Amino acid sequence: MSAVGPSALLELRGISKRFGASRALSGVDFSLHAGEIHALCGENGAGKSTLMNIIDGIHRPDEGEILLNGQKVVIDGPAHAMRLGIGLVHQEIALCADATVAENIFMPEINAGKAAWMNYASFNERAAQVLRRLGQDIDPAMPVGELSISSQQLVEIAKALTLDCKVLILDEPTAALTDNESAALFRVLHDLKAQGIGIIYISHRMAEIFTHCDRVTVLRDGRNVHCGPLAGSTPDELVRRMVGRDLGNYYPPKQSVAESSGPVLEVSDIADGERVHGVSFALKRGEILGIAGLMGAGRSELAETICGLRVARRGTVRLAGKALTIRKYSDALREGIAYLSEDRKAAGVFLDLPIAQNVSSMALGRVSSAWGLLQRSAEHKLAKTLGAKLNLKSDGVAIEVSSLSGGNQQKVAIAKLLATNPSVLLMDEPTRGVDVGAKSEIHHILRELANQGVGVIVISSELPEIIGLCDRALVIRDGQVAGELESNEMTEEALLRLASGLCEQETA
Repeated sequence: MSAVGPSALLELRGISKRFGASRALSGVDFSLHAGEIHALCGENGAGKSTLMNIIDGIHRPDEGEILLNGQKVVIDGPAHAMRLGIGLVHQEIALCADATVAENIFMPEINAGKAAWMNYASFNERAAQVLRRLGQDIDPAMPVGELSISSQQLVEIAKALTLDCKVLILDEPTAALTDNESAALFRVLHDLKAQGIGIIYISHRMAEIFTHCDRVTVLRDGRNVHCGPLAGSTPDELVRRMVGRDLGNYYPPKQSVAESSGPVLEVSDIADGERVHGVSFALKRGEILGIAGLMGAGRSELAETICGLRVARRGTVRLAGKALTIRKYSDALREGIAYLSEDRKAAGVFLDLPIAQNVSSMALGRVSSAWGLLQRSAEHKLAKTLGAKLNLKSDGVAIEVSSLSGGNQQKVAIAKLLATNPSVLLMDEPTRGVDVGAKSEIHHILRELANQGVGVIVISSELPEIIGLCDRALVIRDGQVAGELESNEMTEEALLRLASGLCEQETA
């Protein structure tokens, strides 16, 4: 099937876009037909977000044209795109934290309204209806800032569903969702498809793409390198088209950790009085320990309690046998424990600061003189060194992090941690929103760190990542350890049974 065609609902022809000296898109063709789910794939920085921002009117193309229902259009901005029937759900959540769920969902309608007052009861009821369609019973009157990340993502999706759009664009919509929430979303998407709505689906999750999408377009380095039906193709073929090479060993080989290797981190009966209830485990030096469990089980809260972001009401944390007193995160950093938040935008990076300042922000001592004066040359050198180690794609370390793709922002967040020279890394969803090539790079970096003696804990909602990367896994359920699995015992079924409470692991 060709990239464009006369029956297309939406067509982009020869789209090119530059940002300064950087060419983000070069002569890209793309089409979307009514009643199809069309996957858009590519590594971070390949041009996917730029292309979607052009469709949504956020950017104007330097060259090329856009046709909607066969008519050429010039999209002046997101509000104009909405009026044309185009809805975009961004990967990065962009809601008003102080406004209610209902106010966020109907923000475009509220802004366009001319009534002297708002009918809150009507907004709340309509919001509840669209949320129920997504299988949710979120309180429409609750401020968005009080919701979990997954619930905020569902509010973003609900907002798009109210726009009565003909073209719906979803950028990594399931990255923060549970399996049940994702299943509810896909039921809605297939309903919309049956109604003739065209859906552009951006995801790095191969299983989702091959299960739910009809066609795929692959971008690489700002160019369209493939467009065609998914039927008859394989995930390996798609990955090769995305990265332009064979990834070989997607997961690095595991290393056997000697029993004689002492624990680098020991956690005993730790609890926060709310979400974590008496968790104990040991992390060996050079080990990658996975923490699995359903969304809301207390995985992130456990990591936050260990490193002082949540108050520990009881329990002890030992590093290399030494009992630690951790009252705040700076205490953990000083001792050599660093934490990567699952929420990159809110807690991972400073979007408005340059890459170099982000990387050095928690390790100023490494880039300062003996008199405490910041040395920009040392700061830039550190950022370049760690950026090269992570294969960070940017136009230099002086540019703002906000200008990077989501995956490269994640690499900056990881570089910040590595700058502290940690003994223990707590990585919460380290590859969320990252393309397959960058995922493999991050996996190999974590294994390299482990081989150098760093203790690594990986919290992940992706069970294949837990199984492929980790030497051992703890399964958390209701704030407690539901079971522990060695590498040779890890299967998706075994992890899910423990996570869901379908079985209780026998204890010695």
